[in-house]
Amino acid sequence: MLSRTLLIGAVVVGTLLVSGCATASSPASGGHDYTNLPTSGVPDYQLGGAYRPADDVTIVERDSTAHPASGKYDVCYVNGFQTQPEDASMWKRSHADALLRDEDGDPVSDPGWPDEMLLDTRTTAARESIVAVLTKSIARCSDRGFDAVEFDNLDSWTRSHGALTRSGNLALASALVDVAHAHGLAAGQKNTPQLGASGKRDTGFDFVVAEECVKYRECAAYTKTYGARVIDIEYSDNIGRSWSSVCDLDDRPAMTILRDRDLVPVSKPAYVFERC
Repeated sequence: MLSRTLLIGAVVVGTLLVSGCATASSPASGGHDYTNLPTSGVPDYQLGGAYRPADDVTIVERDSTAHPASGKYDVCYVNGFQTQPEDASMWKRSHADALLRDEDGDPVSDPGWPDEMLLDTRTTAARESIVAVLTKSIARCSDRGFDAVEFDNLDSWTRSHGALTRSGNLALASALVDVAHAHGLAAGQKNTPQLGASGKRDTGFDFVVAEECVKYRECAAYTKTYGARVIDIEYSDNIGRSWSSVCDLDDRPAMTILRDRDLVPVSKPAYVFERC
């Protein structure tokens, strides 16, 4: 008999549609109600290593390999459109057909993160393979008690030298959102301001995790669609202005924080964390 996780993945790959409301359930898939990102609070972004958050922090994001922070709204990070460095061998060995390749047959890497390979979202078969792998990570997030999941590198088509398409990436995104909802998790859009309202309306995302929307003047593209359900992370090596001036901005997301680029734990000298 198939496990519950595999059954859910199979149903989603078969184009099951689930609601994208603030709370939703999927009786046909055995899914659970999920709770959307709060509209206010203090977030912390802990992808470089988990640590005890400050007392006033109410929302914590950690990698899918970590455990959630007790008593917080917890967001789980999953690299939905590229491979994690530690998983490269697994993808090459067991899911080679899911990797985007160049004319020589070599995997295509992200120019900014050369240890991450781009996943191939162009065909139904490749997308199904990706969903099958990532369903395990999403299920782990749910089983460990996370409230939500965000899928990184949604905009990988912009770094694929024209090989990938927006439509292929959004088809994969829609399937991943369905898996998240079926596992009782809200689903977060990562960056990609060019989606406008379609990320929520058509793909089903519930909230946004944005990076440097103040720096690049993109925040309105998110808040117009998602209202207060936007977390923005600015980075201390690129902010180019005083933090107080960022906090004084009327059009920034209310949940805007400053972090060091490598997101190191609080015990490291390079650690930076500020909130407005």
